[in-house]
Amino acid sequence: MSEPEHPVLRVSGATRRFGSNVALAGVDLTIEPGEIFALIGHNGAGKTTLVRSIAGRIGLDSGSISILGRDVQGDTSAKRLLGLVPQSIALYHHLTARENLEILGRLSGVPAREIPVVVDRALTVMGLTDRAADKTATLSGGMQRRLNIAAGTLHHPRLLLLDEPTVGVDVMAREGIHDLLRELRRDGLAILLTTHDLDQAEDLADRVGIISSGRILAEGKAASLVRDVFGEAKELIMTFAREPDTRGLQFLTEQGLQKVEGGTAWTGRLSGGFHEVSRLGSSAAEAGLAVDEVRVREPGLRGVFFHLTGRDLEP
Repeated sequence: MSEPEHPVLRVSGATRRFGSNVALAGVDLTIEPGEIFALIGHNGAGKTTLVRSIAGRIGLDSGSISILGRDVQGDTSAKRLLGLVPQSIALYHHLTARENLEILGRLSGVPAREIPVVVDRALTVMGLTDRAADKTATLSGGMQRRLNIAAGTLHHPRLLLLDEPTVGVDVMAREGIHDLLRELRRDGLAILLTTHDLDQAEDLADRVGIISSGRILAEGKAASLVRDVFGEAKELIMTFAREPDTRGLQFLTEQGLQKVEGGTAWTGRLSGGFHEVSRLGSSAAEAGLAVDEVRVREPGLRGVFFHLTGRDLEP
């Protein structure tokens, strides 16, 4: 099979304002076939606006978005290449799993004659064949999530948009959904998911993008992002009982630490060994800082997010 001429998704210079609020500030993004891209950011960072723009539900002030080269704003065929699975369960709870897929398949444009085959295949892929005749309201949260994903893929889209696909499900259901998404990726589906679950992004995504204030601050493989920020260093987190004064602020700045917004924690790199922790604690106390806790951990996406945005990611 020849490579497509265009990436599945291309976002170029996407900007969007709502009054004085800049929701998107020149976003560039591409996703290739068979790739899972995780978009992470705090509430209000621009994730929802970007996803809604890709889905063609809101327009851009400038820039463009295309799916396989088709403009989502001007080419109606682009929307048929797209599957959308919202965070809230978008199912008819009084209907059975099969009835939901039959109705949603017709609404997504699947020809009537193909519905039985398409629905049977979706139930098999999602592991729901033995629950096909059960009312959706009786299914577990994980099963409803899988059924929701099935509904978004019945028309064989080339790009799937997932908003927080495992929120509210237990660990086993979460892993089952991850396996399902990996299977869809193996079939060549491109997937864009938004998530607050940094472990999910590291475990599942081929590439990760960090968005803040409408801009993508960094994107790439999770391990590469961690290496770019921390190198061989560990992540250091210092928490204080009260806000530092001028002398304390000078000390923290000299140590290359930055404040995590919304608390009394400061974070940065620990370039030396663990003996540096004791020295830093003592030096911080000498600088008049009320040290509450000093932590060292292997750096990951959370540390990268801290470093790039100055904020923790809401759970």
